Amino acid sequence: MVLSVLLGALVGGLCIVLRLALDVLIGLAVRLTDYAPPGTSGEGGLMMAFGSFAHWGLLALPVAAAAYAALIPAGAGDPLTQLVRGYHQRGQWPGLPTQLRTLAATLIGQASGLLVGRDAPFTMTGMLGARLMQRVTRLDAVEVRTLTLAGAAAGLGTVLHAPLAAAVLIAEVLYRRFEFEFEVVMPCLLAAVAGTAVYGLAFGFTPLLTFPDVQVPAAGQLPAFLLVALGATLLGWLALLSCAALPSGTLSGWRRPAFAAAVGLLTAVAALNLSPAVLGDGLGWLQLGAGGFVGAEGAGQAAWRWVLLALGLHVALGGGVLPSVGVGGLLGVGLANLLGVDPAVAAMVGAAAFLTVTLNVPLAATLLTVTWGGEALMPVTLAASGLAHLLSGARGLIDSQVHARRESGVHSGTPAWLPDTVRYIPRRQPELPAVPYDLDVPAVPQGADQLPPPSSDRELYRRVVPASWRGARLGVVTLPPGVEVVGVVRDGSVRLPRPELRLTETDELVFLARPDAYTALEGVLRLPGA
Repeated sequence: MVLSVLLGALVGGLCIVLRLALDVLIGLAVRLTDYAPPGTSGEGGLMMAFGSFAHWGLLALPVAAAAYAALIPAGAGDPLTQLVRGYHQRGQWPGLPTQLRTLAATLIGQASGLLVGRDAPFTMTGMLGARLMQRVTRLDAVEVRTLTLAGAAAGLGTVLHAPLAAAVLIAEVLYRRFEFEFEVVMPCLLAAVAGTAVYGLAFGFTPLLTFPDVQVPAAGQLPAFLLVALGATLLGWLALLSCAALPSGTLSGWRRPAFAAAVGLLTAVAALNLSPAVLGDGLGWLQLGAGGFVGAEGAGQAAWRWVLLALGLHVALGGGVLPSVGVGGLLGVGLANLLGVDPAVAAMVGAAAFLTVTLNVPLAATLLTVTWGGEALMPVTLAASGLAHLLSGARGLIDSQVHARRESGVHSGTPAWLPDTVRYIPRRQPELPAVPYDLDVPAVPQGADQLPPPSSDRELYRRVVPASWRGARLGVVTLPPGVEVVGVVRDGSVRLPRPELRLTETDELVFLARPDAYTALEGVLRLPGA
């Protein structure tokens, strides 16, 4: 709990720096196009900058989109996808270079006006904050996994101005159906609250979106709001189907940045010929729509954003939280003007339904809308998110989600006798395969420590020290029944495995083990990416 609070404060400070850097980048982009999309009340107001609208500046969009796809490795996905995948793979998150490249890509995409939500770089900053804490403190594997989720919750809480909703979203997004990691909710909540408190000292505590006084909808209007929820659910479901439109492996190599550049070019064409309102994640226009300043054209904005979302998902464009909120909310605004209902309520109904379908987070979607719009929205948005979750099925934009806890690598697929205190870190160099002792172990010099002979049912195996054991004392390494370390090969000589001996990356271990027990140990030590 203490580490969660400290991590949240650290992430809050990092997010202050990130916000300042993002403002500088957005300012540079405005100089190119002479246009800035409207903001939100919680992030600096609703100012728009219109000038001559330099059309040539839009040519930067294909370049920015191609750079986005080139920086994020194929298969890695947006920061939220990386977070979920790494958790289920027992903490096998991408390396630091990949995470830094992802952060740079999200900053470029968000600043240039692509459909990249502001939440993406903040989520990645939270993960990087957990990595920084891991370097300065001694954490075991369970603590690293939990604190990485908590760091992401802290970053997401700062950008959403909703710490409770962010904590629940991180715990809920891990699974496709309604399941929770209750053991991580409290660390995520503490980190999100601490992060929001630190961030708010610099930028205030105003809710991200400001709504007029919203009243509980009358019973006669409920059918209209259910229609809004059904429309958002249908569009979200169709966006999910678009993910399967291209066969796996089609966008490999140079095709991926080329496809991303085409999506960027389509964004530029839409902004030039239709309206610059298609630029950005749409949250500012949603703010205006909830206040009644956007009429039926909100549905057209939502339709164009849906097209960009459906295409961009193939290269991780638009897979975050706020792009889904923008599409669903603008759809709700457009339908509200057609149905004659309150646009503020309809905006949150559409946002809750669309976010539920795309990320499988019905409770977090409800909490998010209530945080922004007030408790009066809870009955209708809870009904909308529940209906959307019931109709949408288990498919989601985050392909790394699993259906249930038993399918997660954290809770299954690992022998019970292997402790979580062993941290699995990707190898930095190839490791030698284990072979029978009498084939490869060097001769023992005269006077050196002697190895015990193998028993009839066990064999001797030799392998390089696993990366996760380097620097640890041999006495703290826990092995399963049937496996024991009987020697350490160092500098050409074999030493007895004394508990105080600290392992180095040049050491090699000699195991005495039953073949089946050693095979199980190898299966864990050679996890994907390990």
